Formats: sequence, C-alpha cells, structure tokens
Amino acid sequence: MKRRKIFAVTAVGAAAALMISACSSSSGSSSTGGTNNTTTGTVAFNAGITGVVNASSHKGGTLIYDDSSTPDSFDPGNTYYAWVLNFDRLFVMPLYTFKSCPGTCGEQLVPDLATDMGTVSSDGLTWTFHIQSGIKYEDGTVVTAKDVKYGIERTYDRSVAANGPTYYQALLTDPKYPGPYKDKSPTGLTAIDTPNATTLVMHLQAPFPDLPDVLAFPSSAPVPQAKDTGSNYQLHPVSTGPYMFKSYTLNKQLTLVPNPNWSAATDPNAKQLASQIIVNLNVNQADIDNRLLHGDIQVDAAGTGLAAAARAQVLANPTDKANSDNPVNGFARFIYINTKVAPLNNIHCREAIEYAANKVTMQTAWGGPIAGGQIGSTVMPPNIMGYKSFDYYNALSQPNGDMTNAKQQLQACGQPNGFSTSLAYRSDRPTEVAAVTALQASLQTAGIKVTLKGFPSGSYYTDFAGAPAYVHSHDLGLAAGGWGADWPDGFGFLDSLVAGNTIVATGNTNIAEENNPVVNNLFTQSSKVTGAARTAIWSQIDEQVMKDAVILPMVYQKVLLFRPTNLTNVYVQAYYGMYNYAVMGVSS
Repeated sequence: MKRRKIFAVTAVGAAAALMISACSSSSGSSSTGGTNNTTTGTVAFNAGITGVVNASSHKGGTLIYDDSSTPDSFDPGNTYYAWVLNFDRLFVMPLYTFKSCPGTCGEQLVPDLATDMGTVSSDGLTWTFHIQSGIKYEDGTVVTAKDVKYGIERTYDRSVAANGPTYYQALLTDPKYPGPYKDKSPTGLTAIDTPNATTLVMHLQAPFPDLPDVLAFPSSAPVPQAKDTGSNYQLHPVSTGPYMFKSYTLNKQLTLVPNPNWSAATDPNAKQLASQIIVNLNVNQADIDNRLLHGDIQVDAAGTGLAAAARAQVLANPTDKANSDNPVNGFARFIYINTKVAPLNNIHCREAIEYAANKVTMQTAWGGPIAGGQIGSTVMPPNIMGYKSFDYYNALSQPNGDMTNAKQQLQACGQPNGFSTSLAYRSDRPTEVAAVTALQASLQTAGIKVTLKGFPSGSYYTDFAGAPAYVHSHDLGLAAGGWGADWPDGFGFLDSLVAGNTIVATGNTNIAEENNPVVNNLFTQSSKVTGAARTAIWSQIDEQVMKDAVILPMVYQKVLLFRPTNLTNVYVQAYYGMYNYAVMGVSS
C-alpha cells in the first residue's frame, strides 16, 4: 500500500489554529489517573510495540491529528495511503479489518461488517459473504448487501476513484465494467450477486485465496447510492463507523464527531472515546514535531515518525524516549527505475544505477540504522511471508557503492561516460528529499546526472509519478516511493508493485512499469497452489524483479513514533506499522 503501507506513507497539514492544549507536556513519564500500560505496567521506550500504553475507557476531549500534506482522498473507495486506510476505520466498516491488538496479533484478519470469513466453492471461483443485519448509517438507514456491491462498483470508474487499488477489476468477472456512473443498468456489475439484503456472491475469473484480504480495504465499505456525490463523496462519506464528518475543508481541516447510530457491539475493533477528532492538513513538519512533543496535538497522522531534529531530541532525552516507540513499520523505501524511459529501457543502464547508489548515505538520510532502517537489497522486507535474503548488486557487501561494476554496466548500455535522467519525489517529505539528494550525489560519481523534480504528496500518484503519460513526456526515469504490504504475504506486498496487469493510467503503483511475462506467470501460478508451494513463489518473484533492475531498494524502514502523555490506548498495530487510530482517546 502506498500505505503502509504503505503504507505508504504520507503527510498532511494545514494551519488551523488549535483551540485545546494538552494538560501535560511530553516531559511526563506517565499519564495521570493510573492508566498506564496494562501489559508492561509502565510507560517505557518501545512499550507500545508489545502492549497498550495508557489504557483507558475515558470518554471526552478533543483528539488532534496534524499532517504535513493532504490525504489522497477520504473517499473510502479512492484511497491507498497507509495512514488513511488506518484512519478510515473511524468512519466506515469494510467487510473485513485487522484485529485491534498489539504485536503480531494485529496482523490477524477478522470480520468487520461481515459475519464470518466467507465460504468458497470447490473450484475456487465463487465466494459467498454475509453481512451483519441491522447495521445503520449515520442517518439511521439500514445497510444492505446492495450498498456494499455499489461501493465496490464505483471503484471501477477511475475518473472518480483514481487512487485506490484495482484488485476487483483484476480478480472479478466482468473486468470491463465501466462503473455505475456510466452503466445505468439495474444489474450493474454482474460479478457480484445480492440474492438478499445480507448476502453477496462474488464470481472470480480464477481462484484467488486472498480475496478476504482484498475486502479489508475500505472500498468494501457500503455506500448508499442515493447519497453518492461522485468525486465530491470525499467531502462527506456516509458513516457506518464510530465517527461521522461534521465539516471538511479540503487541504485545511477535517472535524469528526460521534456517530449516534454506531454500536460498539457490532464493531468491536473500533472505539468511540473522544468527543471530537480534528485533522489539520498542510502543517509544516517541524511544527508538527514541536506541537507533538509539547502535547498540543496527539498524533502525527502520516505515521512515518519524527523528522531528524525531533528524533535526535527524543533519543537524547530519557523522559521523552520513554514516551516513544521505534518499530519496524513494514515499509520498504525504494527508487523505482522506469523501463519505458530512455536510456533506462536498457537493463544495463538500470543495473548501473543499482551498483552506483550509495546505500549508506541514503540510509543516513532516512535516519540511520536505528530510526531510519536497515539497508535493503530485496524488494520485500524481512517481515513479509516469503522473504528470502539475497544481494545481487552488492548493496550489503559494498554499501557505499560498487563503482567497478557500475562502470562496466554503463559500458554495456552504450553510455560509458554516464547519462542524464530525472527523479520524481515528494517535496513535502523532508526525509525523502534528503534521500534523493544523497542518491543524486552518489550517482554523479558514476557520471549519471540526475535532475530532481519535486511534487506534492496529495497528487503524487494521480498526476505525476503514478501517471505513466506524464512520466514518459517528462522523462521521469526515476521516482522515489515507499510501500507496505496490502496484506502481510508476498502477494499483498508485490502484486501492485510489479504485476503487469496493475499498470493503469492514473494512480499507478507499478511505477517501474514492470511487465515481465516471467513475473506475471508466477503470479498466475500463485493462485493455483497453497501453503509452502505458494509462499516459495514470492521469493522467486522478488529475485526476478531485482534481476530486471526495476527497483532500487533503499531501506527496510523503522520509524520513531512519539505518544504524548494525554493520548490513551496507544500501541503499534503491526499491519499498519503505526499507532492504531481506530481505538485511541485523549485523557483531557
């Protein structure tokens, strides 16, 4: 996920003045009221990785998030950013979700709107799902299976839902369905039947055992067709979760208030604690960190951790450090190498970049081995099922760059003196800016001249790096990005990155435009086997992609997250790699 992942993976911000200050600053080593971590019994460094810090059922108060950019969209059918996938659970109920608990427990897929994990036919082509009866929208209207089907249908129209994943089109029959805005027939998407108000029957083109994982995206949340406003639905998606939209000013501020028709009994993995939730957008990252450390806000929405100056301050102060967590967040940070932009359509030119890159300076830019992450040599990070360690371009054995092999590859690609290309990156992410600047310097040593071109996070995938026509016309041979698993196995991590059938005109996540028949065939094989045979395929794909030199791994990311002492029910949810936004509250 651009999530996570995702992650990927984003920031937001706006400059609305906050009306509430925290009751205590980050200098306190424990919260008031005796609500410390019920697992460890104390507030401590990394306590939020394995336990709940400041556990509390206290209701009330304003919970404030800041973000240094903007979301890709708050429309549940049009998002792929990790923090938004995490945050969306506050106002929508998809068919499935990840269990709200710390540690590896948080990677467990469980029913949300659905009643169970679904049943599949013997040939693997038909899945039947049932939804809870009596679930209501914020206006008291009862949710039906047709609403779930409609929510999925609208994601087929990429003019409305350009950002979200494209699994439905790839997996379900009727892949050419144009979406409900163009197709006005009463049948709609023929791949999904709704025989009654609580049943959905989905028909697949080929067996796919991970379908429930796909249905954990918020795009499976119900949408009442009568209240669908198309591209403007992001301004007020109709809530089934614990909170609903009170107001939303694009690029500035979102305010959520409790949904009176939500029931904790039917949505046990979310909580309704705060009296309101405010998200400020386009806030300067340094200001976010400062406000977080002083308790003026509770959460940096992006979930990508403190920037360099604040990291150094927290790690040097024992009290502040005790209020922080340093998890491996499941993201890998990459440079995508486009296969269609000359001269990088020549594999040897791509391999020259792989060898010449100084992985140490990029790791340092991300924050070093503690707060930044481990140098990467594979596409998949070590926490993904199917990971296998290998090092084709000497990233681990010669992490400062292998200029001998880089020069040989430049000779082989007909560019012995180097070449020029451009690199896209998100200009509102300071660590990404530092990383691409470090790469630019190291490639220059090999004669590869890189022009840096910065773009805003909110439209990075829709209009720039994720729009192949723009990439080609502007010679963006390289692009920075990050990725977290759509779900924690090799398919969930790799498919959207490198499968040929995922390349789309906008919102593209296969930025390298990898379309190797060997890779595509391995994905096809993976749907026909299970267990160890299926898991073994993921490392084969990873190795082939690295042989194709279409992704330059930078780091398997770690982040330093800070939890102010008035933030309650705080822990890292392993799937999202950040704090669990669905359950937090504020003590004052």
